[in-house]
Amino acid sequence: MAMKMNKEKLQIKNNIIDQLSSNYKEIIELTGEDSSREGLIKTPLRASKAIQFLTNGYNLNPSEILNSAIFNEKYDEMVLVKDIEVYSLCEHHLLPFFGKCHVAYIPNGKVVGLSKIPRLIDAFARRLQVQERLTSQIRDCIDFTLKPQGVAVCIDAKHLCMQMRGVEKQNSSTTTSAFSGCFIDNDKSRNEFLNLIK
Repeated sequence: MAMKMNKEKLQIKNNIIDQLSSNYKEIIELTGEDSSREGLIKTPLRASKAIQFLTNGYNLNPSEILNSAIFNEKYDEMVLVKDIEVYSLCEHHLLPFFGKCHVAYIPNGKVVGLSKIPRLIDAFARRLQVQERLTSQIRDCIDFTLKPQGVAVCIDAKHLCMQMRGVEKQNSSTTTSAFSGCFIDNDKSRNEFLNLIK
């Protein structure tokens, strides 16, 4: 059933390749370039496939990703997955932002397969995003689906919309955090998380 759904989604997305390619060709020409130049002939097609990949998070259900690997476990200490690479597109300029995401939770009788946390991050990151919303969405999904004692999320990212254009500050980075449950109520838990991700 899941395989059938994936094929159906792929077919739907393939139906828009021609339209996306046409739009990218027009964009290239509006910049003053020759879209028939050897190096650019296949660029509209490549770009259309790339943008579909970079936004395929719209076809994923983050809660389902977590629900596919939840296990009963009597463990009530922090579970931390850190330095998870994250890549997303800024919704204001359609330029990438990228960096590291750190996620921790304190179980409440249930744990989730560790590989599901990076998959969850990708499901939200592969959409048009702002870093603040991405941080909160990751926290809220884990909180809602796993119902732990608390969740902590921190993202540190570089934004090409700041580095390549605008203020052009190449060494700037942005850090966002979101907490719930015991990470809000308990300074010890929050401080332990912050110390571990340094």
